[in-house]
Amino acid sequence: MTQSITQFLPLIIIFAIFYFMLIRPQQQRQKKHKDMLDSLKVGDKVITIGGIYGIIREIKGDVFTLEISKDIKINVTKSAIGSKREN
Repeated sequence: MTQSITQFLPLIIIFAIFYFMLIRPQQQRQKKHKDMLDSLKVGDKVITIGGIYGIIREIKGDVFTLEISKDIKINVTKSAIGSKREN
């Protein structure tokens, strides 16, 4: 029995390394991004994943209306928001 555990020990160690080096950090980034998306409100400055800078002017469900220039507004989905700008 101890021989079978010894044979699987390298696989267990490799899985642990993958979990702590790849899987767990990715899950934390996803959770942080989801929390940021949930906290967005009208007036927040955002950057889309396509690189468009804008200000949220309206929120209807999963659709945000961004003002990207004076009198120019576009609709984007919630998942298209990449990050929130602080300034």
